[in-house]
Amino acid sequence: MIEAESRDRVALLTLNRPEKRNALNTALCGQLGDAVRDALADGARAIVLTGAGSSFCSGADLDAVYAAEFRDALYDMLRTVVDAPVPVIAAVNGPAIGAGTQLAIAADLRVVGPGAVFGVPTAKIGLAVDPWTIRRLSLLAGNGVARSVLLACAQLSATEVLAGGLADRAGSVDDALGWAESMVELAPLTVAYNKRVLNSVFEPGFDVTPGAAAAKELFEAFEGCWASDDFAEGRLAREQKRAPRFTGR
Repeated sequence: MIEAESRDRVALLTLNRPEKRNALNTALCGQLGDAVRDALADGARAIVLTGAGSSFCSGADLDAVYAAEFRDALYDMLRTVVDAPVPVIAAVNGPAIGAGTQLAIAADLRVVGPGAVFGVPTAKIGLAVDPWTIRRLSLLAGNGVARSVLLACAQLSATEVLAGGLADRAGSVDDALGWAESMVELAPLTVAYNKRVLNSVFEPGFDVTPGAAAAKELFEAFEGCWASDDFAEGRLAREQKRAPRFTGR
């Protein structure tokens, strides 16, 4: 379900589950994390992530999302992408919804095609994304845009993400590969250092910051969403093929 291709020192990793519009399940998250680690072990100096067909990643597979092991697999994979000591470019060739947006923003840079769409519609189904995702989205897209995405479930077009800074360039997968190829001659230790500092300055570990107590409360609230009656209602509504009726409990 992950196609891995090496082009000199650039690894092209393609989500290949077109029948599900490349929706992530536990197995696919594990395979993508393994593919990133394998690419690094093989000497990749840059990584490009994209999706087969017309979607980048339509989100989490709702047949899997309610299982605890899926959430663990998702966040392990996202951390693997973030921590990769080389530039990671998301070639967003189509919709990147929910977990697809999470994957795109875990990358360092984003190249978007005309059909790219970003959104995090968790409030429609009673789920929640972790504080890291909200922070990262706010840093990249701006707090106002992040609020519209998270509080009103707004979706952002390719034009909007380019204008707002969430995307870095317009283009195709080939354009993303060309950009990645321009980076492979750069000093790898310097690139890895720059990436590490950028991550630590703008996304400090919650446990070492002065606001650690507040961060703990955020994570407790995050876990509370997943343990709530609304979470159960979202799951039941999907099984019964009806709109959910949330109560805030």
